[in-house]
Amino acid sequence: MHDELDLEPGVVKVKAGGGLAGHNGLRSISEHLGTSDFTRVRIGIGKPPGGAEKGADWVLSRVSGKTRALLEESVVTAADAVEAIVNSGVDAAMAEFNARR
Repeated sequence: MHDELDLEPGVVKVKAGGGLAGHNGLRSISEHLGTSDFTRVRIGIGKPPGGAEKGADWVLSRVSGKTRALLEESVVTAADAVEAIVNSGVDAAMAEFNARR
């Protein structure tokens, strides 16, 4: 599971493989696994005000209010997505979770 600037807050998507897109967490996972070919459960946090160059500050900032509630719900959804990946496979999980908002 990882945070995703390109998804609106609360949106959860499953993805098989892909690039690192400058994401330090993904870079670390890729280095440890020796590949970037792994399944991801992406949790949307939205784009930072002021543009992508503010991404690191945005990811590390405190979240409150409505966005916090959305993110708390998305963590539960992401855990459900991981269970679906394990129980039904990546394709089935993608079909189920990527069709949601």
